[in-house]
Amino acid sequence: MYVRYVEQGTTFLTVLRQLAAADPGRPALTWRDETLTRAELVQRVEGLAALFAERGVAQGSTVTIGLPNSVGFVLAMFATWALGAVPNPISDRLPPLERAAIVDLADPALVVGVPSAESGSRPVLEAVPAQLPAGEFTPGVSPEWKLMTSGGSTGRPKLIAASQPAVFEVAAPAGTLVRMRPDGCVLMTGPLAHNGPFAVATTGLLLGNHVVLMPRFDPAQTLHLVEKHRVTYLFLVPTMMLRIWRLPQEVRLAADVSSLEVAFHLAAPCPAWLKQAWIDWLGPEKIIELYGGTELQAVTVLSGTEWLEHRGSVGRTVLGEIEIRDPDGHPVPVGEEGELWMRRGPQVSSPYRYIGATARSAPDGWESLGDIGRVDADGYVYITDRLADMILVGGANVYPAEIEAALDEHPAVRSCCVFGLPDEDLGSKPCAIVELSQPATDEDLLAHLRQRLAPYKLPRVIERAATPLRDDAGKVRRSALRAERIARHPPVAGRP
Repeated sequence: MYVRYVEQGTTFLTVLRQLAAADPGRPALTWRDETLTRAELVQRVEGLAALFAERGVAQGSTVTIGLPNSVGFVLAMFATWALGAVPNPISDRLPPLERAAIVDLADPALVVGVPSAESGSRPVLEAVPAQLPAGEFTPGVSPEWKLMTSGGSTGRPKLIAASQPAVFEVAAPAGTLVRMRPDGCVLMTGPLAHNGPFAVATTGLLLGNHVVLMPRFDPAQTLHLVEKHRVTYLFLVPTMMLRIWRLPQEVRLAADVSSLEVAFHLAAPCPAWLKQAWIDWLGPEKIIELYGGTELQAVTVLSGTEWLEHRGSVGRTVLGEIEIRDPDGHPVPVGEEGELWMRRGPQVSSPYRYIGATARSAPDGWESLGDIGRVDADGYVYITDRLADMILVGGANVYPAEIEAALDEHPAVRSCCVFGLPDEDLGSKPCAIVELSQPATDEDLLAHLRQRLAPYKLPRVIERAATPLRDDAGKVRRSALRAERIARHPPVAGRP
């Protein structure tokens, strides 16, 4: 296979060129009705790289990419790498204030996909041109292959820079870990601005796969594209799995999904009944799950076959190390619950660095993302909870402090508290309790928040507090407030 013949240190652009030389007419990228062959992809990447170079992008620069899923997004990724620069993907749905905060942290040489009126003094390319004439540029090696965005526990955005350079041996092992083979067809259902879709799409293209990119996830369209393109590798998060499963049975079963070799899911816990349903539908050998943060201190992988023997697990460690510790930082016995601490290995340098945040760390390179769980006698990891203040909404991390800070800016809000409540579709939904100094409707509060927060962060429930939310020390009983509401309306488990 092709992957065996790529030398170490080969840049992403060189890989694309080699793939194009081997089979120039093979489809490389499809978005809606547009398909680029391998040769066309290289030609357009090189043309955009030349345009980026004219706008000031050079070796080591950062390029912030704020486009929606599109051919232009992928071209911008690879044009950035072609120049030895670092791509910083951000959601195209961010409100201006949040986007500005991220751009200030990233300090890019060029911003792509943002209106010029919102760019300040930074160079901007509002859209990727459909026609890209050939031009000259100096190829380079990106010192950090990606710069991803993430919310912080303080409510402020942070950036996570991957420490590895943009060379082939960074991507190929990632494909092996999650059972992606060369020369298949990958269906990308998620937004490229998020780490999982960004990494999977990149790996897919570098392994010579035909990557089919959806503008936005749609359950019926997903099955249609699997059948149409004979997809071998399907990217999912549990919310997508649920929405596909909720399609009318005749619609789901009518789709020809026999080409699928792997249904790969990550980003949030998958309910046991839903996991079992997918295993029954596709077969356990086709279901692959990954657990790990964008930081990638450690990673676990689990097949459906293993899950049947270790129900509820997220797998065994395939990269780095995981240790379960009690609140005092001492390792707990096998099978007991505690906080997960991770590291890449003893005396191994960190695979990432933060911009705008500081890691929660312990001696000897150990770090925690705040997950709670256990490890069984066979080494399988189980995640039982996460930090009390973080809400997983459809696989995306939402921090209450960010929503609270935005609510606190409203003139009618005296105090507030935000937490997550169970939601069968999204996993969790943000709930806000507000203490008001004057009347304000839900729509008034939401209109205020829409100017400051991405849509998925908006509270789905807003309650009014009858008593003060915080004590004299400014503390709020977040977990107690959440537990009271769950007790009133307990989640119903089981199949829909």
